[in-house]
Amino acid sequence: MRLGTPLGPAPTRVLLLGSGELGKEVAIAFQRLGVEVVAVDRYPHAPAHQVAHRWHAIDMTDPVTLATLIEQEAPDLVIPEIEALATNALVEVEAAGTTVVPTARAAKLTMDREGIRRLAAEELGLPTSPYVFADTLDEVRAGVEKVGLPCVLKPVMSSSGKGQSTLRSVEDSEDAWEHARTAGRVANPRVIVEGFVEFDYEITLLTVRHAGGTSFCEPIGHRQSDGDYVESWQPQPMSDAALAAARDVAERATDALGGRGVFGVELFVRGDEVLFSEVSPRPHDTGLVTLATQRLSEFELHARAVLGLPVDTALRSPGASAVIYGGQDIDAPDYTGVADALAVEGADLRLFGKPDATARRRMGVAVAYADDVGSARDRATRAAGLVHPVPRG
Repeated sequence: MRLGTPLGPAPTRVLLLGSGELGKEVAIAFQRLGVEVVAVDRYPHAPAHQVAHRWHAIDMTDPVTLATLIEQEAPDLVIPEIEALATNALVEVEAAGTTVVPTARAAKLTMDREGIRRLAAEELGLPTSPYVFADTLDEVRAGVEKVGLPCVLKPVMSSSGKGQSTLRSVEDSEDAWEHARTAGRVANPRVIVEGFVEFDYEITLLTVRHAGGTSFCEPIGHRQSDGDYVESWQPQPMSDAALAAARDVAERATDALGGRGVFGVELFVRGDEVLFSEVSPRPHDTGLVTLATQRLSEFELHARAVLGLPVDTALRSPGASAVIYGGQDIDAPDYTGVADALAVEGADLRLFGKPDATARRRMGVAVAYADDVGSARDRATRAAGLVHPVPRG
């Protein structure tokens, strides 16, 4: 394995498709290994733009625009960091000889909840919640009747809770259908109606496919609100049987997707039973906790794995993360309370540098370590609560 010099005549170059908070940490991890990073997003001055060697703002859902940029930059690796991409263009550039991480097929399948759910449930036989796909309001209502109440309605092409609703009566169908059609990442009327799973807890199992095989991080517990994570902690206590089942499900799913890198496998746990929920072929938002808990964060693991370098998934300390939200609409906000937050024992911050805030936009995260998960959650939550995006002035 040889790594070139950034901005030199023969650099090792990665093209990062998606430059949010996770992409920023991925970019930093590659930079630390001397890799040239070109960061791309739909808007200027995205978080990873601020740390990359070069950046572009384009419509990544347009296949011609995306393919043209890939040809222009001629990267060694194309690394999707978001779902809202022209994945057919990725399939074509991969067929022409460009490496897509982990594979173009994985990016295509996981962008579409229908693709990954059918792969998991119908091809691999993994246990999942009951589900129905729908294209019209009448089909949504029929799907609600079939899977039962309560249930969840999601756009097939979305992430981070965008367009998601919980239905507690058939009468909720129309509002949920309209929300899904207008709030998803990509314009697509198709939705999934998913039966509600009574689970004890849910986890993200970070699964690393690397040159030496498959490795697992300790399970990450998390709490969500409207489909978006609010806090996470590691390790999540599990029985030996449940942990073994979780690793089996995660390995089967990621083996089917192939390639190298970190996969965030989301699972529901009920006693010793484990049900597959979703998988992201990239670092996961709940995995921000690994900035405090592991010797190598999920971002460093991703960079090492895709470059064919050794990995280490060892846990260094129990820890937790807690999201800092915008709270209101603000252009180029200032931040107060940073010093107070950093004075919390064991706590650290990542302020993402997003150019504007909205009420529910993630603007930063507090991470903390402690001797036990409970204390770490208290520290992270306390630190996050001290930081406030505010209007300039």
